[in-house]
Amino acid sequence: MESKNELGDYLRARRAAVAPADVGLPDDGPRRVPGLRRDEVALLAGMSTDYYIRLEQGRERHPSEQVLRAIAGTLRLDAAATTHLFRLALSTVGTEAAPTTVAPELLRLMDGMRDAPAFVVGVAQDVLAANAMARELYRGFARYDNLLRMIFLDPFAREFYADWDRAARIAVGNLRASSSQFPQDERIERVVGELSVRSPAFTGLWARYEVRPRTHEDKHFRHPRVGEIRLHFEALAVTSAPGQHLSVYSAEPGSASADALVLLGRLSEQEAALTDLTDPEEEAEEGEFRS
Repeated sequence: MESKNELGDYLRARRAAVAPADVGLPDDGPRRVPGLRRDEVALLAGMSTDYYIRLEQGRERHPSEQVLRAIAGTLRLDAAATTHLFRLALSTVGTEAAPTTVAPELLRLMDGMRDAPAFVVGVAQDVLAANAMARELYRGFARYDNLLRMIFLDPFAREFYADWDRAARIAVGNLRASSSQFPQDERIERVVGELSVRSPAFTGLWARYEVRPRTHEDKHFRHPRVGEIRLHFEALAVTSAPGQHLSVYSAEPGSASADALVLLGRLSEQEAALTDLTDPEEEAEEGEFRS
């Protein structure tokens, strides 16, 4: 879903996000385009305007590391965004496809976390596995399968996330980080393709080219059964399966959210008990009767 000049697209998007005042330039009134002009980037990075224009247009394909670091500094890129810049400019080839199978040992570890929602996601934010607490936390969604699809395509997301805009922005930045590490992953391409067609909100955020890997954050949810709940999120990289992350939620001890988490655990236990009591043959008979 990217253009043939990904480096140029990235540079244009990132300089549009930098205000002249951010880099010490005077405010000279309204501009035709937001952010910095190309000649300003070139000046601040210590190169000719012609060279920078050729780089942005895709006519210069062999920039030095010194040039890239100067541009990264001018555009105020953080470590993740700078790494993405280098991958685009130096054509660093990443892993073609990330693994989608969760190791049995990791599944046992996750299922043993009975007091905390835990789930494993892949590079395209597919939920590859989840424990009972995580399934109960996200129960209000029609499908608990892909975090991006849930955020942008399921109407329940607007109720569930207390700050939907922030959740959406973070999720897209995280996907950008994954696409940087796995530029040839077909699953990422399919997710981006589907959301680009079905969600204008996703398309707008994707066009910003913000690369922000999500490692930890505080989240505020509105759960339909336990009410307001504030949880801390940690994403732990699975070194044995590049691209996979074990995501774990926790609550501040003694807080109302900790109490809500206990209630969530009881609800997940009740759901599991009901599932265990269900007779598959009776379900099949009831299904035939209803049809």
